[in-house]
Amino acid sequence: MGDVPAIPEPTRDSITWRLILHAEKNWPQLAKVQVTCRGSFAYATGVLPGGEKIPLFRLRYGGSAHSFGFAIYTAGRYEDALLLTGQPTGTPQEALDTACTVHLADLGHEPEN
Repeated sequence: MGDVPAIPEPTRDSITWRLILHAEKNWPQLAKVQVTCRGSFAYATGVLPGGEKIPLFRLRYGGSAHSFGFAIYTAGRYEDALLLTGQPTGTPQEALDTACTVHLADLGHEPEN
């Protein structure tokens, strides 16, 4: 198995801004989204208006700035999962929509349409 590439800085910046802007437009239940990158992974955490932080999902970089592997945070760990599109890979925005639909519904929030 070959080395997995680290996420390049321009791609890290792009992921962060894409998620922030998408959350502002589509997920007003979140006060903000925080993104942390380590190696070939980007981790997204949602921050609720009261300051509570909720781990949402992890993206896995495979060399493309447009399609990432998706793992949702559940039961204290990240589990590979399908996006709402039915695919195991997709855009950061699709990952955010999938994770927020799951996590915010659990908290009694309804997704914005």
